[in-house]
Amino acid sequence: MTYRLLIDGALVDGAVTVEVVNPATGRPFAIAPRADVVQLERAVAAAKRAFPTWSRTRWAERQALLAAIADVLADKGEEFARLLTQEQGKTLTEARGEMEGTIAAFRYFATLELSPRVLRDTATDRIVEYRHPLGVVAAIVPWNYPLLMLALKMAPALLAGNTLIAKPAPTTPLATLRLGEIMAEMVPAGVFQILIDENDLGPLLAAHPDIAHVSLTGSTATGRMVMGAASGTLKRLVLELGGNDAALLLDDADIASVAPKIFESAMANAGQVCFAIKRVYAPRALVGPLCDALTELARAAVIGDGMIEGTTMGPVHNRAQFDKLAALLDKTRGEGRIVAGGEVLPGEGYFIAPTVVRDLGDDALVVREEQFGPILPVLGYDNLDDAIARINASEYGLGGSVWTRDVERGIAVAAWIESGTVWVNKPIDLPFDIPVGGVKQSGMGRQQGMAGLEEFTQPRIVNAALG
Repeated sequence: MTYRLLIDGALVDGAVTVEVVNPATGRPFAIAPRADVVQLERAVAAAKRAFPTWSRTRWAERQALLAAIADVLADKGEEFARLLTQEQGKTLTEARGEMEGTIAAFRYFATLELSPRVLRDTATDRIVEYRHPLGVVAAIVPWNYPLLMLALKMAPALLAGNTLIAKPAPTTPLATLRLGEIMAEMVPAGVFQILIDENDLGPLLAAHPDIAHVSLTGSTATGRMVMGAASGTLKRLVLELGGNDAALLLDDADIASVAPKIFESAMANAGQVCFAIKRVYAPRALVGPLCDALTELARAAVIGDGMIEGTTMGPVHNRAQFDKLAALLDKTRGEGRIVAGGEVLPGEGYFIAPTVVRDLGDDALVVREEQFGPILPVLGYDNLDDAIARINASEYGLGGSVWTRDVERGIAVAAWIESGTVWVNKPIDLPFDIPVGGVKQSGMGRQQGMAGLEEFTQPRIVNAALG
């Protein structure tokens, strides 16, 4: 199949091409177009031209577009799921789940509308807040959930009346390019465009004077670079960055109930989820039983090509991440005791066994840094206040969870954890009507909900004297 960029309403070849690798084989299976600076400038100029007309279309028209996109994706869901598995590595079950989430995101935002808000209405004055679109938006999307992360930016940005340039990760461009073929027939030229790069165009988009807003999901290091590039024009930013999410078991936690949920969260998409559980704190007496339960689950996992039905965990996405995790495993062997997994699996693909490690210090690299892979450290604690302090010592603060039979106690404890979202007795529950975002170096701004929609707008206050 031939893939093309979407620029100014036309499907066009890239300046050059780039190979797309299947993580299950480690070999290229498709060719994608790669844009250059000239094509970036064409895309920005087209988006700027399209903005005045698009921003004045009726809300109902933009809502109808999102609903129509959802319908098309629903009709082609299996095609997209299989493409996601091939380019990203996740299992078909997980890819189908991503498609369900993507469709649901478009459907949710299609129900929203921002109306003028009266802040004061008295005999002497009337003050009203209006929400206006910002202009051209750049959406920089990661490789772990290419379409879902794009939908959470694309849907509210277009609904609010902005034009959008999508830049998917260089290693997962295909599903987005396939969406571009569909969008070319659904929106006016310049309203939605796609650029593929090799991580060289992101800083240019962030610094471009005609880009009004950058929405990035990615690593904290990437967030710093984007923020620096955007500072020259003081453009608006939403940054969903790295996380080192902690699961905190209280002393009454039911291991039989908790362990499968922790394992599922930690190992979903081979551990490559921003909100995945990445470290576990348990009362000292529960560390052994918890590790035993997690070890059984790790041994029962079916590791392999995500295209094969029955596979429960696919490969790590790319060679760089694979090599990083392999080195982390080597270092972890000297810092703690691996009780499950711990090895790179033989073969051509990027497979790492689901790993559980205990008896680590807080200074161990796998505890301090976001591993973004199927390696889960379990740490013991003797004092709850101390455990909370150790959790909060991280520079990250994206998500977290508390596990207990006493829900009210769990809620009270969760309120002390310094993260944007903390769940009690469940992992990674992200309904689209609830805004999410990080604290500390896990980012700024919000996605989802009305707050996520408002991020793509500029408030303007009209203050009128009456009488």
